[in-house]
Amino acid sequence: QVQVVESGGGLVQAGGSLRLSCTASGRTFSSPTMAWFRQAPGKEREFVAGIIGSGSDTYYADSVKGRFTISRDNAKNTVHLQMDRLKPENTAVYYCNVAGYCSGYICYPGGYWGQGTQVTVSS
Repeated sequence: QVQVVESGGGLVQAGGSLRLSCTASGRTFSSPTMAWFRQAPGKEREFVAGIIGSGSDTYYADSVKGRFTISRDNAKNTVHLQMDRLKPENTAVYYCNVAGYCSGYICYPGGYWGQGTQVTVSS
């Protein structure tokens, strides 16, 4: 059974920073693609950032480029999302996804999701 656990959400003022973390456990992953998605109230879930197994390639939604940074630690099956210069429109539940794939400019989800972590940015 696979477990995907996120942490690091919270409430922050506009312009501030948060760092999300996600750890996958429960089976032997071979450096899977890991990605973050988010879902705001009344909106569909959307891609935010992704990183392939080697960590050599990263992908970002246009709306977060230059402000968010994704990184990973394969020894711990962990991915981080550093979010800087946050905006109120970044408010959403952020979900970690494991074992998807990346193509073109975005990543597509695989079968393993975390429970989500709430990020709220006040104006």
